[in-house]
Amino acid sequence: MSHVIWCCKYHVVWVPKYRFRILKGPVAEELYKTIHVYCGRMGCEVIELNIQEDHVHLLVSMPPKESVSKLLGTVKGKTAIQIFRQFPHLKQKPYWGNHFWARGYCVDTVGLDEEHIRKYVKYQEKEERRQ
Repeated sequence: MSHVIWCCKYHVVWVPKYRFRILKGPVAEELYKTIHVYCGRMGCEVIELNIQEDHVHLLVSMPPKESVSKLLGTVKGKTAIQIFRQFPHLKQKPYWGNHFWARGYCVDTVGLDEEHIRKYVKYQEKEERRQ
C-alpha cells in the first residue's frame, strides 16, 4: 500500500456480557494493555481508549486493508482469553460461561464532517486553477 494515502478512523464501543460492571481496577489495567498490543499487531493506532466499568470506548486509526469487524473480533477474542487467564475467578461464575464480551459493538466513522467534504469536492476545481 505504498501508493495509498489514508485516514480511516473509527469510534467503537462494546460491553461485557450482561453489561456487568467488571471493567475496573486490575481488570481494566490488563484490558488497557491488551487492547493496545492487539491493535498494534494489526497495524492500527489507538488514538484514545477509555475503559468504563461497563463499557469500552476505542478511537482507532486503521489501514484500509483491515476491517472493523476483523479488528473487533481479534481484540474482543484475545482480550477475553487474556482476562480469563489473568483472572480465572471470573470464569467460575455460572452465568458467565466462556464469554466475556456481549455480542456485537457500535461503530461510527470519524473524520471531516460532511459539510466540509462537500465544500472541498464542490470547489476543488477552483482551487486547482488557482495553483
